[in-house]
Amino acid sequence: MTFRSTSRTRLAATSVFSALLLAASGSALAQGSQPRPNPHLYSEQANPTSDIAAAVARAGREHKRILLDFGGNWCGDCQVLDIYYRQSPNADLIAKHFILVHINIGHMDANVAVARKYNVPITRGVPALAVLDSHGKLLYAEHEKEFEHTSMEAVTQFLNRWKS
Repeated sequence: MTFRSTSRTRLAATSVFSALLLAASGSALAQGSQPRPNPHLYSEQANPTSDIAAAVARAGREHKRILLDFGGNWCGDCQVLDIYYRQSPNADLIAKHFILVHINIGHMDANVAVARKYNVPITRGVPALAVLDSHGKLLYAEHEKEFEHTSMEAVTQFLNRWKS
């Protein structure tokens, strides 16, 4: 790949990311808040095995399900999905029915074994989600990039379908 094609690829990726954030911003502005991307949404220092174990323990006590969100801080769709999580009615649905665990996938090279354990094919793209019951049993694993270029309504439907 030449420098010129690499620059074009980066420019295209930046344009797509900006468009996605603008689309999410329009939805949020209509609701009276201004969404902001979280540059540290997926922690590189986190231990997802420990985080999931803690989520299972908490979910058992609170009778909730666990929502595993695999992604990377560089991922525009992951940032937009997080903005949708924080907006009504999704924020209430998550607070009442889910324990949310963000799992960093690096550049498709981190926590691959965790994704594999929950049948989440991160190599097909992110964000990628899985839902566990309050005992840690897998109930749902994304297969076909269902949350790439998603909408607020699609996220709400998903949460309502899988809530406890």
